[in-house]
Amino acid sequence: MQSRRRKLRTGSTLTTTRSLHDSGSPRPPSPSPWKLAYLYQQNIELNWRSRPLPNPRVLKGHDDHVITCLQFNGSRIVSGSDDNTLKIWSAIDGKCLKTLTGHTGGVWSSQMSDTVVVSGSTDRTLKVWNINTGHCIHTLYGHTSTVRCLHMHGNKVVSGSRDAMLRVWDVTTGECLHVLVGHVAAVRCVQYDGRLVVSGAYDFTVKVWDPEREECLHTLSGHTNRVYSLQFDGMHIVSGSLDTSIRVWDAETGQAKHTLMGHQSLTSGMELRQNILVSGNADSTVKIWDISTGKCLQTLSGPNKHQSAVTCLQFNRKFVVTSSDDGTVKLWDLKTGEFVRNLVTLESGGSGGVVWRIKTSDIKLVCAVGSRNGTEETKLMVLDFDAEK
Repeated sequence: MQSRRRKLRTGSTLTTTRSLHDSGSPRPPSPSPWKLAYLYQQNIELNWRSRPLPNPRVLKGHDDHVITCLQFNGSRIVSGSDDNTLKIWSAIDGKCLKTLTGHTGGVWSSQMSDTVVVSGSTDRTLKVWNINTGHCIHTLYGHTSTVRCLHMHGNKVVSGSRDAMLRVWDVTTGECLHVLVGHVAAVRCVQYDGRLVVSGAYDFTVKVWDPEREECLHTLSGHTNRVYSLQFDGMHIVSGSLDTSIRVWDAETGQAKHTLMGHQSLTSGMELRQNILVSGNADSTVKIWDISTGKCLQTLSGPNKHQSAVTCLQFNRKFVVTSSDDGTVKLWDLKTGEFVRNLVTLESGGSGGVVWRIKTSDIKLVCAVGSRNGTEETKLMVLDFDAEK
C-alpha cells in the first residue's frame, strides 16, 4: 500500500490519470470539433456585441492627407491616399510593410489580390504592384483623365475613368485587352464578374458590356441623376444614384425589376449578399432591402442613428457595420435593425473628425479616419475581436 501511494505521488499526472482510467473509471468525453467551432463563433459574436471593446491598434501614415481607398484581406491592409502613395500594412502587428511610390497624382481607386495591388490615379494611369516586394510591375497607359474606379477578377482588372471610357487590362502582362466606349460622361463605378462588365456613370445610365466583343449589351435608363454606386452578383444589378433612388435590374435582359424608394439623398455605398441589400446614404440612414420583392425590411435609424452622411458599410449574416462623417462606427443587428453599440467614437466627431472607409473580417475591423480641418490625425485603426486573444 505504501509503495502504491508513493507511485501515485511521484508518477506524472499523465501516468496517474491513465492508470486511473485503465482501472475502469469513465473517460470524460472531449468536445467535438463542431462544438468547439460553434463556441468559438459564439465568443466572437459576444466580443463584437457586448464585451469590452478591444483597444485599437493605431497605424499612422499619409500625414494629414485623405485616405481615399482601403483594401483588406485578413492579413494585409492596403491604404491609398491623395498624397500620391499607397501603403501596405500588416493587419497582425500593424507595421507598415511597404510604401508604394510612383504615381504623380492622388490615388483614387485600388484593388488587391494575394500577389498584386492595382491602383488608379488622377495622373491618368493604373499601376500594378508586387504585394510582397512593393515594386511597380506595370504602369498602364491609355486613359486621358482620372482613373476613378477599378474592379479585378482573376488576372484581369477593369478601369473606369472620367474620360467616359472603360478599359480591360491583363495585370500579368500589362496589356490593354479591350476598350469599352459608350458612356458620355465620367464613369464612377464598375463591377466585373469575369464574364460581364457593369458600369455606372455621370450620364445617368448603367451599361452592361460583353468585354470580349467590346459590345454594350444593355443601357439601363431610369435614373434622373448621376450613378454613384453599383452591386452585381451575375444575375442582378443594383444601382444607387444622386436622384435618391436605388434600382434593381435583371442583368441578362436589362429589364428594371424594382425601384427602391425611401432614402432622401445620395446612396454612397451598398453591399449585396444573395437577396439582401444594405444601402448607406448621405441622409445619415442605412436601409436593409429584399431585392427579390423590392421591400425595405429595416431602416437603421432612431435615437442612436448617425448624425451625418454614411460613408461606408459592411455586413455579414449577423451584423451591419456602418461609418459616417460624424466620426463614429456603429454596429447594428441585421435581422432586427436594432442599434447594438458604437465600435469607434472619435473625440473630434462632430467637429471635423471623419471615418472615411471601413473594412471588416469575422474578427477584425479596419477604419480609415482623419479630418479635412486638422482636428483628427490621418490614421488607420484596427480592432481585433478574436475570441482566442
